[in-house]
Amino acid sequence: MLSLALIDPQTFDIVKVALIVGFVILSLSIHEWAHAWTAHKFGDDTAKSMGRMTPNPIVHIDPIMTIAVPALLFLTTGFVFGGAKPVPVDPRNFKHPHAANAVVAAAGPISNAVLAFLFVLAWHVAVTVGGYETNQLLPEVLSLSALLNVLLAVFNLIPIPPLDGSRIVMWLLPKSARPGYAMLESFGILIVIALLFMTPLRSVLADTVYGAIGWIDSVVGLVLDALGL
Repeated sequence: MLSLALIDPQTFDIVKVALIVGFVILSLSIHEWAHAWTAHKFGDDTAKSMGRMTPNPIVHIDPIMTIAVPALLFLTTGFVFGGAKPVPVDPRNFKHPHAANAVVAAAGPISNAVLAFLFVLAWHVAVTVGGYETNQLLPEVLSLSALLNVLLAVFNLIPIPPLDGSRIVMWLLPKSARPGYAMLESFGILIVIALLFMTPLRSVLADTVYGAIGWIDSVVGLVLDALGL
């Protein structure tokens, strides 16, 4: 799966960057674990047999896409683009291949939405219970980690192969349209990159992400009010 973000490297110290990168790599790994676990529940043990059904980042890290490319882009442009090794899934092992594959695909973004909720919850606890100022290291790391997880979820729901959203769309398409749509996968990432730089897609993503994080923050606030915190 892939992630992207626009960050100003001049505003971050090394400790903050290291913590955020660590949380993002963990989030990518949980995203891939969610795919593998859901596929296992539907009858496909391809990822499990390869040792990929785990949140352990070591098995999901791709040296180029997870480390080298994001680090280089961050240091030179502030634009971060990268990802973990995709979990292998064989839809032929599913009783209902397209429907199950859509659920497996959705599991990744859902895991990032759950993580975003937990990061926002931790932020509120740190500030309201722990007494941290919002501009201190812990709240800033938690807030940006939440934001990046929402971005991971939203970005991966773009309906262009091989992103997760395309698996959901594939299930919804008429059978006659599926082969042509699947052919986009071989150059789909190039399409996504072109859209990011040549269309308002980045602005749309930003608006969607900030709207979603605001909604999550409201839900967390309601939960904490109900708990009397």
